[in-house]
Amino acid sequence: MSTAVPRPVPSDPTPSADLEAQQKADAASIGEIVSDISAGLSTLMRQEVALAKAEARESAAQAGKAAGLFSGAALGGSMAALFLSIAVWEWLSDAIDNRGWAALIVMAVWAVIAAVLASMGRTDLKRISGMPRTVETTKRVPDALKGQETT
Repeated sequence: MSTAVPRPVPSDPTPSADLEAQQKADAASIGEIVSDISAGLSTLMRQEVALAKAEARESAAQAGKAAGLFSGAALGGSMAALFLSIAVWEWLSDAIDNRGWAALIVMAVWAVIAAVLASMGRTDLKRISGMPRTVETTKRVPDALKGQETT
């Protein structure tokens, strides 16, 4: 009676998988390699675009909520300014005994505030330069893909 000695079974199947991959790579033509790279790059680009779209949707939703909250705050601030103006108008009308002149004074104060804010907004608007870095880097993309990137 002979006892059979069990043969060792490789616990890691990767050496044969690596060997198969190596043999496949050796047998692949340049066209197949370029095709594989192109397919991989195409898949990567689709995934990146999908990720960008998802992030943009999420950011837009958050921005919309914030815009709604700011709109509510602006309405509340406007109402507070309106009622403060009415209170100042009433106080001035008692002080100078003329409701018309009191209303004109309150309106003139608001006109000066509006003019100052408009001037500040116009100055800030002139400072906006767009996206100069994005435009510059975007211009370099075609050369970079050709392998002719300049710094």
